[in-house]
Amino acid sequence: MRRAAALGLLALLAAPAAGAGLTNAPALAATYDAILDAEFERVPALLASICGKGWNAPGAPLRPGTAALLPPPACHAMDVVSSWWQLQGDPLDRRGDGDFERRANAAIAAAETWTAAEPATAEAWFYLGAAYSTRVQWRVLRGQRLAAARDGKRIKDALERALSLDPGMQDAYFGIGLYHYYADVAPVAARMLRWLLLLPGGDREAGLREMLRARDGAELLRDEADYQLQTLYMWYEKRPEEALKIALRLQQRHPRNPVFAQAVAEIEDVHLSDYASSLRTWQALLADARAGRVAWAELTEVRARLGVALQLDRLGETDTAIDHLRALLAGPAAPAGARAIGGRQLDVALDRMKVPAYRLSIEGWRALERGDTAAATQALDRSLALAADDQVTRYRKARLLLALRSERAAIDALEAVIASPRTPPHIYAAACLDAAQAHERQGTIARAVELYELTVAAFGVDPRARSTAQRALARLAKPA
Repeated sequence: MRRAAALGLLALLAAPAAGAGLTNAPALAATYDAILDAEFERVPALLASICGKGWNAPGAPLRPGTAALLPPPACHAMDVVSSWWQLQGDPLDRRGDGDFERRANAAIAAAETWTAAEPATAEAWFYLGAAYSTRVQWRVLRGQRLAAARDGKRIKDALERALSLDPGMQDAYFGIGLYHYYADVAPVAARMLRWLLLLPGGDREAGLREMLRARDGAELLRDEADYQLQTLYMWYEKRPEEALKIALRLQQRHPRNPVFAQAVAEIEDVHLSDYASSLRTWQALLADARAGRVAWAELTEVRARLGVALQLDRLGETDTAIDHLRALLAGPAAPAGARAIGGRQLDVALDRMKVPAYRLSIEGWRALERGDTAAATQALDRSLALAADDQVTRYRKARLLLALRSERAAIDALEAVIASPRTPPHIYAAACLDAAQAHERQGTIARAVELYELTVAAFGVDPRARSTAQRALARLAKPA
C-alpha cells in the first residue's frame, strides 16, 4: 500500500503564461482534472477534442493545423499519465505493464522527434521531460533503479533546456526540484549508483525551494505538486501534520480517487499513530467503495477492509476486525497481496482473542451494547479479575455503571481512567466526554467544563464527540 516517491509527470505538464507557455492550457487542465478524478473513461474523448483525429498515428505532424489543438507529443504525455494513474488501482499487478511501457515509450519518441525538429522550442523540451518522468515512476515502482536513475538525468537535462529557452515556464522547476531533492536524500546505495552513472549530485534544501516555487506559481499543477509534496513531507521531512493537511485537501478536491483517501488514512496511522482517525477514514472509504462512489470499487473495498480491520484490532474491537477479515478472505483475490496481508492479520487477531481477559472484556462490551447488563457485569468483572489495570476494560466497566445509573461510582471510575497514563487516546477522549456529561448531571459544573474542554482538545477525538463537547461549552457559558 506504500507508493514509491518519484518524479510526477503532471508536475511537469504546465507553464504560466510568461514566455511561449503551453498550447491550450485550459483544455489541458480539464484533462488533467479528469485523470486525478480517476474518471479515466472521459480521457479518450477529451484527448480527441483537443488533439484532433489521428494524433497518435505514425507520422502525425508535430504541430496540428488548428492553433487551439495540442501538439501530438502533449497528447501522448496526457495519454501515458492517464495510463500511469490507472495502474494505481492495483500497483503490484503487473499485467498492465506492457501496455504502459508501450505508451510511455511512444510519448518519449514523439517528444524526441519534436526536439530534434525544433530544438529552439521550449515546449518540445518540456514534454520530453514530462514523458520521461512518468516512465521513471513506473521504473521506481518495479525496482528498476539503474534505468530510473538514467531517466532522471534525462528529465533534468530536458527541463533545464526548456527553462533556458523560456524562463517563464515556472512549473519546470518542480521536476528539477524533485531531482535535486531525491538525489540528496536517497539512501547510500542509491548515491553510489548515482556516482557510478556520473549523475549530478543533489541538494535537498534547494530542491524543496524549487518545488515550492513551482507549486505556488502553478495554475494547473497544484494538485499533482501537492501529492508529491505530501509524500516527501511524510517520509523524509518528518512533517506529518503538513502532509495530512495536503492529503485532506486532495481528498476533498478529488473524492472519486481513492488514492488520496488512502494517503490520509496512512498518515493518520503510520506517522501520527492516530488509530481512531485512521479507522474513521478507512470506514468512510469502505462505505464509498461499497456504494460505487470511488474508482476501482472492488479493489478499494478490499483495501479499505484491511485498513478497517487493522485499526479495529488496535482499538480493542478485535471481534469485529475478524468479521471484516473473514469477509475479505471470502471475496476476490485482488488487489495483489491483499489475501496474504489479510491472512496474517487474521492470525494475529485470532491469537489475541485467545487471551481470556481480552476476550471477556469484548464479550462484556458486546453484552452492554445489547442491553444485557447482567451478562456485561459478569464478563467485565471476570476480565478485571484477570487484568485489573486494563484501562479499556475499566472504561467499559464505567460505562456499565452509567447504564446501571450508579453515577457517582461511574464518575470515580471514569476519573481514574482519565488520570491513568496507560489509557489509550481514543478511550481517554471518550472518558472525558462521558465524565463531563455525568458531572453536569450531578451539578458539578466547573469540573464538567474542564472535561468538556479536554474532550475538545483530545488527540484523535471523534468529530461527533468534539461537536457535542463544543455545544455543551457554549450552553454552559450562557448566563442563567
